Amino acid sequence: MKIKVAWIGKTKEPAIEALTGEYLKRISHYAEVEGVAFKDESGVLSLASGAGRKNQNPQKNSSKNKNKNKDRHKLVLLDTRGKQLSSEELAQFLEREQLNALPLLFAIGGSDGFSDDARRLAGFSLSLGKMTLPHELARVVLLEQLYRAFTILKKYPYHLGH
Repeated sequence: MKIKVAWIGKTKEPAIEALTGEYLKRISHYAEVEGVAFKDESGVLSLASGAGRKNQNPQKNSSKNKNKNKDRHKLVLLDTRGKQLSSEELAQFLEREQLNALPLLFAIGGSDGFSDDARRLAGFSLSLGKMTLPHELARVVLLEQLYRAFTILKKYPYHLGH
């Protein structure tokens, strides 16, 4: 399975950068994963539609997947209007998506969220909950939950089910 996690803007906090790198490394044991920073939404939409990486911000974190994949991705937007999933349901979502040929692109917007165009292009919208999180913290929460979902699927004892 191939996964990209994209976010808008530069990372300001070294702690967020460190946690992002740590969870990308952990996820890489289960899937090809890459973290990508874009300066604006157009980079995310370009990647989701298969137009490549021309708008990509050079600041990037990656693990395992270093090739220049220009294929289309299934866009999963993190959006407050999206569906809320438990950790187990997210694991089931990933398991279903492993059967599809398209890599997943989880996208975290900037402070203003995503446009209606992005919402229309999205194959799925995911909400991390009703509380408002800073987008840098939302990235870490998403990465931790992706890691947790893979450990659930592999029956690794990280997730205790409570």
